Amino acid sequence: MIKALIVEDELYIRKGLISMIASLDKDIDIIGECESVQEAITVTKACKPDLIFLDINLKDGIAFDFLDQVKDLKFQVIFITAYDQYALQAIKNGAVDYILKPVDIDELSEAIDRVQTITADRSTHIEIVKEQFIENKREHIVLRLQEGYQIIRFEDLMYCQSDKGYTTFYTNDKKSYIASKPIKEFESQLPNDLFVRTHQSYMVNLRFIDKYDKTGYAFLKSGVKIPVSTRKREEFVSRLLL
Repeated sequence: MIKALIVEDELYIRKGLISMIASLDKDIDIIGECESVQEAITVTKACKPDLIFLDINLKDGIAFDFLDQVKDLKFQVIFITAYDQYALQAIKNGAVDYILKPVDIDELSEAIDRVQTITADRSTHIEIVKEQFIENKREHIVLRLQEGYQIIRFEDLMYCQSDKGYTTFYTNDKKSYIASKPIKEFESQLPNDLFVRTHQSYMVNLRFIDKYDKTGYAFLKSGVKIPVSTRKREEFVSRLLL
């Protein structure tokens, strides 16, 4: 019997997942449910699960904050999330699988089977999963504009600026495109390894940053000046130093 913990901030998703796992009849014992990073740390250290079904965004942080705090414990992880851009980071953390919401029961079944059949050669297993997600990794965002659809490659997108419910996308060929949605609607579509939120109105591609002024501004190679809000500065600087 595998002892499993569910770490997910939405109650209805936790209950749905429990129901799906029960219907698969795979000897999984759900020993607890958590909705926050701190709660997950406490329960994991106390109960020592064999397997954790883990969401990315939790009530007080993200899954990787939790994993950093329990890295000395031995357990397997199946990520279940709405965000596909964290797949490679999940793999680096040793994830067995990475399932996108809404959860497909066949994918869930296969993931649990992997948990039950993983051998001591963990590195080989991780490479297999890594190849699977690299093949499907998106390289662009598609904007719905008044005149149609615009495809923008992530490597060409310098930054996004939101204003009064609209977001303008600026590319390195000096073009700009306005979409009729606020920036928060696009944040999950931009890969976390490339883009960082510097301000409630700005997201910036780290590859285009030339320097950071400690007065609170980032300067792009094009000369554009981007504000970095006080509450975003610590995270922004840490991303620059990676």
